[in-house]
This record gives sequence, structure tokens and C-alpha cells, in this order.
Amino acid sequence: MQIVLQPAFVLHRRPYRDTSLLLDAVTPEQGRLGLVARGVRSRRSRWQGLLQPFQPLLLSGAGKGELLTLTVAEEAGRPLPPPPARWLSGLYVNELLLRLLPRHDPHPGLFAAYQSVLEALTGPAAEEVALRIFEKRLLAELGYGLLLDAEADSGAPIVAERVYRYVLERGPCSVTRTAGGILISGKSLLALRQENLADAGVLREAKRLTRAALGVYLQGRPLRTRELLAALRRRTGNLTPRGEMS
Repeated sequence: MQIVLQPAFVLHRRPYRDTSLLLDAVTPEQGRLGLVARGVRSRRSRWQGLLQPFQPLLLSGAGKGELLTLTVAEEAGRPLPPPPARWLSGLYVNELLLRLLPRHDPHPGLFAAYQSVLEALTGPAAEEVALRIFEKRLLAELGYGLLLDAEADSGAPIVAERVYRYVLERGPCSVTRTAGGILISGKSLLALRQENLADAGVLREAKRLTRAALGVYLQGRPLRTRELLAALRRRTGNLTPRGEMS
């Protein structure tokens, strides 16, 4: 297998042997890739300091197995690191891709959504709104899209003034005919579909829904970034940091 100057972002990196790195990167045409960057930690490496998360890159690599050997790495734009108050949210987005995106499964739309959420986190956009929109797009790109405009059983259009029970892996259902599920207003369902989450109540309901949906596909395994956020809350006397990825 070979990739040539493929747009990419590093999602995760860890030391390998004495001077190398193992990388997980996301690309539009190959999905998530595993790469070995040989010698990159040596002082003489021309790539030292380049292979960082949130840095747009062009990567080339080749190999026969699960891991490719990195052969070329170039900058492809300005870095997009979230500011310190939003750093955990950036790591949360990376962790979602690491956990849910299979290797060698291309999703150009998801790559674009990832770029968009990084740009939103580095800019003035509301942090929670950016994360909820990314979660919604992530679920859709991976084939787990939320049904947001019609009732699951009848197909009747969602009415903003009504309340529904959202049954995961089915969709919104009438509260009078269904037990269980997540109570959510039609207003919030339609707003999430339109990615218009300025209303605080809508945003809370959207968060509850996307978090529950992601939990199904994470299969109950905790996210490291959520554990870090919980630890940070304990250390700061349970004060809520600005980052609200969970």
C-alpha cells in the first residue's frame, strides 16, 4: 500500500524504540492510518516538532502490513491547536476518531467535519455547539446517523411543539406509545438537524442525545478525556471548566 502527499492530521503519537514514533493519523482518502516515523525523535530529523496533533499535514508512506512507514511529511497550513481552556475538547474529538473510525475506512466528509470543528475550537464559536455538531456529523458519517425529522414508526414529520421519546437505534417515538428512551422536544430534534443550537435548552437536550448515541457505539468503554475532565473537576473543587466535551 502507498499514499502520496495525502492531507492528514495526527490524532495520537507515542514513542517507538529509541528515536521513532508510532502515529495514528486521519486522512480523507484512507481514513485512519497507522504510521511509523523512523528516527523522527533524533536531533537531526527534519520532521522533529512537525508531527504534532492539530497541525495540517501532507503525508506520504508505504508498506505491506497494518503500519506504513512514513516517507514524507510537509506542513499544509497553519496549526489549529485549541487554546488552553479548550485543549481537552480537541483531545476529546481526537479520541472519538481513534475509538470509532476503523483503519483504512475513507470518509472525506468526516475529514472535513474534523477540520471544521478544529477551526471552530480555535475561533470565537461556542465550544459546546461546535462539539455537538461534530458528534452529530460523526455519527452520520459512520452510518449511525440520528433520525431527526420524522417519527420512527409512523414517519410523521417532527413537530417542534411536541415532546418525543428518542429510542436509540430507532429514532423519535410518540410518548404515548413508547416507554423508555430519551425525552426530547421536537424543537431540539429539528434544531440539531439544522445545526442551530444557540438556545441553551436545545443545547442541553442535544448533548444528552448525542452522548447517549455515542455511548452505544463506544460499547460502554470510558473515554480517557472524560476521565481527565472528571479529575480536573475534583482538583478544582468541582468547578466546571469551560471545556464541556462529555
